[in-house]
Amino acid sequence: MQSDNKILSDLARLGQSAAGTIHGVKSEIEDQIKSRLESVLSDMDLVTREEYEVVREMAVAAREENAELLGRVEKLEKELSALKKKKK
Repeated sequence: MQSDNKILSDLARLGQSAAGTIHGVKSEIEDQIKSRLESVLSDMDLVTREEYEVVREMAVAAREENAELLGRVEKLEKELSALKKKKK
């Protein structure tokens, strides 16, 4: 009976050891993949989220300014057209 317990105990220890080894291998693989991805991404010359947001805000401001200037130009063209009509 005691030998059965020893065998079960040894099997349990072996299972725990295998689980620990598998966990270690999993962690090592994840670290390697993360390292490779970081290397590839750093070579791709990508912009950061912060840089993207700054440029996006600049584009929105430029569009708003263009719309305002377009309105002013249209108003001036109408005034110029009205002045030309008065001269005739």
